[in-house]
Amino acid sequence: MSLANGRSYLAIPGPSVMPDAVLRAMHRAAPNIYEGELVDMAPGLVRDLKAVARSRGHCAIYIANGHGAWEAALINVLRSGDKVLVPATGRFGHGWAGVAGALGADVEIMEFGRRSPIDAGRLAERLRADARHEIRAVMAVHVDTATSVRSDVAALRRALDDTGHPALLMVDCIASLGADRFEMDAWGADVMVTGSQKGLMTPPGLGVVFFNDRAAEARRRADRVTPYWDWTPRSDPQEFYQFFAGTAPTHHLFALRAALDMILDEGVEQVWARHATLARAVWAAVDAWGDGGAAALNVPDPAWRSHAVTAARLTGGGGTGLREWLTRNAGVTLGIGLGMADSDDPTRHDYFRIGHMGHVNAHMVLGVLSAMQAGMDALQIPRGSGALDAAAAVCAAAT
Repeated sequence: MSLANGRSYLAIPGPSVMPDAVLRAMHRAAPNIYEGELVDMAPGLVRDLKAVARSRGHCAIYIANGHGAWEAALINVLRSGDKVLVPATGRFGHGWAGVAGALGADVEIMEFGRRSPIDAGRLAERLRADARHEIRAVMAVHVDTATSVRSDVAALRRALDDTGHPALLMVDCIASLGADRFEMDAWGADVMVTGSQKGLMTPPGLGVVFFNDRAAEARRRADRVTPYWDWTPRSDPQEFYQFFAGTAPTHHLFALRAALDMILDEGVEQVWARHATLARAVWAAVDAWGDGGAAALNVPDPAWRSHAVTAARLTGGGGTGLREWLTRNAGVTLGIGLGMADSDDPTRHDYFRIGHMGHVNAHMVLGVLSAMQAGMDALQIPRGSGALDAAAAVCAAAT
């Protein structure tokens, strides 16, 4: 007998849960791609994406995942041999660095570990040492999906400004946009990339690159731009097909329209507040389980934890065991401990991640936590008491 029958719950950090309104928006016949509703709604999609990003700059939409958005951003601002600096807090910082290297950039990685944010002071020291301004871009991940570390983007901009360094500030917001507060213009990001499948509550397959006039000027010297990745016609199209360098991703766009309507109807500030509260509920539960038990949050300081995803561990290989129990017995899927330990390190089975991004509310998060506690009890994993009461109290205090 299994208690998993019924509607399953995907509590991984992307793809996130898709709202019924988004699913309904896609349940339709193929539209006319030359005129009519699809063509008419494209400018509004760009306008509203920029509203979520808090940007008045430019926006280019690609039929691509986050890795495609990484490449699109880089190929439009770099020349072969350009030096880039990548302050890394987990697997995805290293991943973006790898794409830059494959495109011919001279990549320098500053390692900040898997449990702490980018230190803006250390970054400033490195920038001061670059007296010849050889570094063309600083590539930072706002929230590394693997570690759940959240870094202070505004502080990175201050490090660049205080040292008088002209490098572009490029930011990966794939995990954070629509969940954690992000202010592109106010925080001084020159380029920002995101994907559709997390806070934007849309199926995987759309990559979005936002860029300001400084980055648009850098495009003039880039020597690796190809017709598909060129952001110039996409961000200022003369014909509809130029938005997408060919046939539009029709049903993804209908889905995105519905998702953006939901975000803007709720209000971006309110979306951020909801995510912050639900994240604190998760942290409260894990902290309580860890009081005399096996559980621990990956990021010690709450100030540096993502509001979209929480990385945690259960010592003794409990993370993998709990994930498997939940899928088999409760219909809940947690995220794997991605990049937290080497493949030959037995502690890799300790780690897991809880996604709480996008279309989530109190009963969804509290339900996941209750199922997790049932799994720990079934597997006889040591835990502290009071976790569910602590999580419920966080939600109660926010109403």
